[in-house]
Amino acid sequence: MIKSKIKNLGTISEINGSLITVKGLEKIVRLHDLIKVKKYNIIGEIIQIYSNRINIQCFENTEHLKLNEKVIYLEEPLSMELGPGLLSNVFDGIQRPLDKIYELEKSGFIKRGIDIPSLSRDKKWDFKPLKKINDILNSGDVIGIVEENPTISHYILVPPGIEGKLVYIREEGEYTVLEDLYKVNIKGNAQNFNMIQKWPVTKNRPFYKKLIPKEPLITGQRILDLLFPIVKGGTVAVPGGFGTGKTVIQQSLAKWCSADIIIFIGCGERGNEIADVLQQFAKLIDPRSGRPLLERIVLIANTSNMPISARESSIFSGITIAEYYRDMGYDVTLQADSTSRWAEALREISGLLEEMPAEGGYPAYLPSRLSSFYERAGIIETLGKDNLKNNKIGSLTVIGSISPPAGDFSEPITSNTKRFVQTFWALDAELAYEKHYPAVNWLESYSNYPRYIRDWWSKIDLNWPEIEFDWFDCRAQINEILSRENELKNMTQLVGQENLPEEQQLDIFIAKIIKEAILIQNAFDDIDAFTGPIKMIALIKIILLLYRESKKLLEEDFYVKDIRGLNIIEEILRIKNTIPNEEVEKIGIIKDNLMNELKSLKRIHGVIGK
Repeated sequence: MIKSKIKNLGTISEINGSLITVKGLEKIVRLHDLIKVKKYNIIGEIIQIYSNRINIQCFENTEHLKLNEKVIYLEEPLSMELGPGLLSNVFDGIQRPLDKIYELEKSGFIKRGIDIPSLSRDKKWDFKPLKKINDILNSGDVIGIVEENPTISHYILVPPGIEGKLVYIREEGEYTVLEDLYKVNIKGNAQNFNMIQKWPVTKNRPFYKKLIPKEPLITGQRILDLLFPIVKGGTVAVPGGFGTGKTVIQQSLAKWCSADIIIFIGCGERGNEIADVLQQFAKLIDPRSGRPLLERIVLIANTSNMPISARESSIFSGITIAEYYRDMGYDVTLQADSTSRWAEALREISGLLEEMPAEGGYPAYLPSRLSSFYERAGIIETLGKDNLKNNKIGSLTVIGSISPPAGDFSEPITSNTKRFVQTFWALDAELAYEKHYPAVNWLESYSNYPRYIRDWWSKIDLNWPEIEFDWFDCRAQINEILSRENELKNMTQLVGQENLPEEQQLDIFIAKIIKEAILIQNAFDDIDAFTGPIKMIALIKIILLLYRESKKLLEEDFYVKDIRGLNIIEEILRIKNTIPNEEVEKIGIIKDNLMNELKSLKRIHGVIGK
């Protein structure tokens, strides 16, 4: 991954866990650049510079290190190798390919100091040029295409900061990532370029401008798409204690969300959990292409027994790769599980540095670190143009899981994260205990995006004359019913549901239908696992139609027990797992049957025909 530069030597003067102090380099180094412990090939990052020493966090364990060991200054920051071969791959926190390491180390443990290129140097990729000699190139222009796999085309981009005239380009053919592909005349100097770009993980990749989001990221989870939606380019926090279903939500999002590419980061989770995630992803089939889902996923695995410093690097390594695919014009989703483990690593490093702790023992700069991560999300107009001379639009959506101790959302990581995200999916242990999945608490969760995507949802029209609510109206009505049901909980416990006024009994009854038919969703059911936008709107509208017509019946002196006895109720509850997304017209038939059954109820009681 990193080429050593055998100069600029320093010596270790102090060792404190994964933190080492080095003397002799303080006059020439830069913050966030890398060093290498010569004897063991251990990589570290410079995090503090003093007049007589520098402090370094090591990405591997420091056992058996001794004072006065030689340290080499590498004169470059931790950077990602960006090019064909990233997809379907599993990397550790500093982008070492774990499958290649396993070929060398059959024990399953990563040998300290192992140095393997992130991208294969031997594999040849079929390159198709899209530019001609004498074309003027700008940063971000698409110079050619490599079919990374049958699902994703990999666009070879002119690196940021490069502008000039194209003086040479290879013909269509197969090349390795290190072979020179094209040559650009930059202010009189010809410079060769291959398929690989290197980019520092702590530096945002440049773009032309950030855009206002207008399109939702469809998740297929009804409670999320209806009540707490996200946009392409949005930010989400998913806090939840043990057993609340964070992993299942993540897998469902990876499989079903409307993103082109998924970057999944396992940050400091237990080894068996990471192994289970890798095993599950390997089995998943992409519903859009029918091919393995891994073809559009990059996995970064950093387990709890790895050095804590690698947790931060894994977070920023993942988002750098995500920005690279965003710059190609793709919609990218990054899922980090979990940011709590990263914050715990910051706390431990801060303790080793003897810094003044803030709330919970976390460093005072915790909010700024969280901000530097979430601020890299967004929908942007990229640098350069595609092969059709069009500006490229790409998005990066960031979804960060949080593991608050004992499910306490007031702890520092959750409370600080809420300052920087626009959507908050609060997972509830009580709902999980009741087998209500996804266990998203509709009273504590929120989203600030509905007004941005209202126009997009308004285009989904079922043409039902009986009820003409749009998505925004449906969302408001569902929220209102659930809020009233929550307000009635204490009263119900005191006097019993049967003693409440008929209108309040109706609110409780409809809220129960909403929970069972909309909010509860089975991630392992072939039909219920994913609900498309049209089916979701149809399901919501038929419930709200039942609610509206039921209120009219109550005004005509009917009772809630008459409505509960309707045969159509059971059919409505079964819609979610009996009617596929492509057969929405069947819901329209159920809607007609509902109206007919209500008319029959009135006729039996003599309301019609008097």
